Amino acid sequence: MTATLAAQSDPYILPLPSPDSPVVLSHWISPGNTHPNSRYQDPVWSLAPLIDDPSISLYKLRWTSCPAPLREQMKRAVWTMINGELRPTSVSVRKNAARTRASIRGMHTTWLEWMRLARWLHAHGVTTLHSCTAAEWRAYASQRWDELLSRTSAERVCRNLTNLWAFDQLSTCPSGITRPPWDSEGIDDFLPAADGRGGGENVREPLGPEALSPLLIWSIRFVDDFADDILAAWTERRRLAALAAANNANQAGQDALEDLLLPLIQSRAPLPATRYQGRFTLARAYVAALTGASLDQTDEFSKRHGLASLAAERPGPCPLEVPVTGRVEGKLWRGHLDFYEAADLMRHLGTAATIICLYLTGMRPQEIQSLRSGCCPDPGRSPDGSPGRHLIRSRHYKNVADEDGNYISGGEERNVPWVAITPVVHAIRVLERMVPKGELLLGAAHHDFNQQRGFHGTLKSVTLNKRIESFVAWVNHHSMAQGLTGQSIPADPHGPIAVARFRRSLAWHIARRPGGLVALAIQYGHMRTVLDARISSGYGSRSRNGIHSVLDVETALAAADTAALLRDRVAGGEKISGPAARRALTAAATTPRFEGRIVPGTFAKKAAQFLARDGLVLYDNPDAFLICAFKHDNALCAPDPGATAPRQYACQPGCGNTVRTDAHARQLQERADDIDKLAAHAPGPVGKRMRTNAHRLRETAAAHHATAQTLT
Repeated sequence: MTATLAAQSDPYILPLPSPDSPVVLSHWISPGNTHPNSRYQDPVWSLAPLIDDPSISLYKLRWTSCPAPLREQMKRAVWTMINGELRPTSVSVRKNAARTRASIRGMHTTWLEWMRLARWLHAHGVTTLHSCTAAEWRAYASQRWDELLSRTSAERVCRNLTNLWAFDQLSTCPSGITRPPWDSEGIDDFLPAADGRGGGENVREPLGPEALSPLLIWSIRFVDDFADDILAAWTERRRLAALAAANNANQAGQDALEDLLLPLIQSRAPLPATRYQGRFTLARAYVAALTGASLDQTDEFSKRHGLASLAAERPGPCPLEVPVTGRVEGKLWRGHLDFYEAADLMRHLGTAATIICLYLTGMRPQEIQSLRSGCCPDPGRSPDGSPGRHLIRSRHYKNVADEDGNYISGGEERNVPWVAITPVVHAIRVLERMVPKGELLLGAAHHDFNQQRGFHGTLKSVTLNKRIESFVAWVNHHSMAQGLTGQSIPADPHGPIAVARFRRSLAWHIARRPGGLVALAIQYGHMRTVLDARISSGYGSRSRNGIHSVLDVETALAAADTAALLRDRVAGGEKISGPAARRALTAAATTPRFEGRIVPGTFAKKAAQFLARDGLVLYDNPDAFLICAFKHDNALCAPDPGATAPRQYACQPGCGNTVRTDAHARQLQERADDIDKLAAHAPGPVGKRMRTNAHRLRETAAAHHATAQTLT
């Protein structure tokens, strides 16, 4: 009775669940969610009824991982976390705790931490949560930090552990676990020393151009040049597989088997083979489809003649009757397409299209994973008759909450769509050909080409990372086999190529490679102008969820490096010229030197403020052999209203923002010499234009030497 009255008087207190109570109460399940609900008494709880994001795995909580003496108390606390809400007064005083309910990933992470604590308590003789006192909390935290957690991770762990106490307070039958001391005394003294490690996309290293450029080139080749061949091969492969499965045993099939295979056996020629469990064996489905024999007939014939061993000794191809049309450097990319290679090629095609979307949109992986067929319709024409932009309608998930501050697993559609450049449109069109209409472009069930296991949702990030690794391995093997020297994809110096690194890589290359030292330079330039506009027709223009913060960080870091380089050159005795020389030195003197590559989460806002200092931000432009001390009103590159960066690919001579050093002048001379060497071997008119260009570069260098001063 007392518990019932408490629950009625306090809306945050939940009644005790019964053994048959659902793990997820119905009011937390969205109308379209049809996943089965577990019962409280079940040994495994599914969180699927809470999951509407296709990129999230269907998490399960297995209670065998919890020590038996603590299991019932932990189950009550976890059930309360799944179905309850923290009091607004308790979350308002916490740093970085804005919600009364966690996301699904957050719940799963919290559960894992609670299970880790339960096992530690049990190992130290603590069999009830009531016996977990401040001494146990301190000892556990100290040991946890010995596991090399960063300060940011440690803070997150403390928050998850505090939630065990907080949710215990919301049960009509609390265990009485002691409040963690860091929640009452302050957290700073309980955390390990700051070491710069932490999460977030800005702390991930961008992909290096030496790896990213060939990766992107091969991805575009797959989409633009190989896709028709691969899709046709997959269609033919499925047709033959269905034919083989449907064939009935008959004499005609038996005769066809003998006509096809006996000559190969007698002549010791290669036999149609496939790799199974690490070794070659007879390609039974392919042979059955070609001959009209049943699979049983094919197996019996194979056993009678020992074809499994013969195929392992001399494996042969299984060519499909599909023409090869794609070319690499003028040559057909394959001699033929193989029955048993079709599934792998489809997987690589999907991976290539995903890489293009990840790198050339600026979307987070979660948004790419939730795209559906039809998300990027063909545009109509503008009032002036010009073709409109392709726009991608997507759902975003970060910081999406309802009016009560509760995380919405299904996210919401962006108010402002993303602008898709041509390679992205082509990639989406290929993915649309790989899945049924209206389905997820990366639907796991449709991209499981080998086994068709009907997986839930979309391809997960772990799977995509493995597929990228496999794609790189295929490209490198193919490049070597076809003699395509210099076209392999080298290892990235900062580790595996992962989906989480593409977003920052895009921002890095826009900020650092304005002239296009990486493939698709023109598109990068166009994206920069769209990004700078930040208007409703722009590129993911919602400031909190768009790519602007990532781009601002990279641009600010690049500008800081440029300022440091200018300071060093002037301090080393180099002279400086240009109408913006004195302003550039002022900017360099007031720009802090950025040591290292660690970027805290608060840096994005500071980066935007840094870039807003009109006239005091320096942009290196190696293709124009100058530094731009960008002042909007002086710029001749026609920046958009409100832009905080120049159009570096559209740099114009005579601009009032120009700054050059002696190093730039030397580079101009060296470039002029290189052009003259090329001009000596070029046809007459072309050589003349090249020599004119070289002369212009030398004149620019001479103008620097004539006007340069030592400024301090």
